[in-house]
Amino acid sequence: MRITLTSLTLLFTLITAAHAENIHLTADERVEWYRTEQKMVAVGNAVATKQDMNVRADKMTAFYEQSQGNKGTDIKDVHAVGNVIMSSPSAKAYGDTLDYDLRKDEMILRGTPVAKIVTTDNKTITATDNITYYPSQDKAIALGDVVAKDPESTIYSNKMVSYFTKNDQGQSALEKVEIYSDNKQVKIVNEQAVVTGEWGVYLPQINKVRLYNNVVINQDGNILHGDYAETDLKTGISRVLSNKKNGKRVSGVFIEKDKEEKKAQTPQSAPQKPAEDTSLNQKSKAEPQSKTWNLKE
Repeated sequence: MRITLTSLTLLFTLITAAHAENIHLTADERVEWYRTEQKMVAVGNAVATKQDMNVRADKMTAFYEQSQGNKGTDIKDVHAVGNVIMSSPSAKAYGDTLDYDLRKDEMILRGTPVAKIVTTDNKTITATDNITYYPSQDKAIALGDVVAKDPESTIYSNKMVSYFTKNDQGQSALEKVEIYSDNKQVKIVNEQAVVTGEWGVYLPQINKVRLYNNVVINQDGNILHGDYAETDLKTGISRVLSNKKNGKRVSGVFIEKDKEEKKAQTPQSAPQKPAEDTSLNQKSKAEPQSKTWNLKE
């Protein structure tokens, strides 16, 4: 049985393990109640609101059941489709569909070509597979080809796990992000350098990313190798460090300009001596020479 409601506002009572919360469901066109199927369908700019979070979509369906003792209604699942926007005080998430399984405590956002999160401080995360948020755990996981950007740097990976905490105002704030890659090559790109490592951690409180294991920094062809690296996302400056416990040193390959090339670029007050015609000098004129340096931390 379908009942089309003249009032476009419905109130669901969501019973959780900790306490009761309210979900408000509204729509511009209509809200339909399917009593036999135990579901509600909101069409036309449908909005579901819960505390300081709301979800907006072209169409939204909520499935429910009677709570124990018939004391209320428990929402089991919410499915949103079409121009999905999930908003909170700190960020907005965009996608094509959103599936919220309240029993599993997970919200799965999918988008074509990507699902996207944009924070209030101008950071974005996109994922080709999905972004899953666990409200009671204050955790979100982005999967697929995952790209995180801020005004200074871009981070590439296959999986990012974000952890949130409550700030002094009681709002969720990003605490840290763990960064992983299937091919063990997480990458940070900025104007200063390209940094790669097997996995990493982003610490928003100090605005830095740390990469670990087989770390490489490439800056204009100059290469540094180490056990871990730290990149300051505000300045774009990266530094590579060694693990003193294993006795390894930081090592690098630096490109040095050929001496004859340097002379040609520097004004000379005295006549220059003719260069010797040797194969070594001919080679140095043709290409820069690379030198390997072992650096002690």
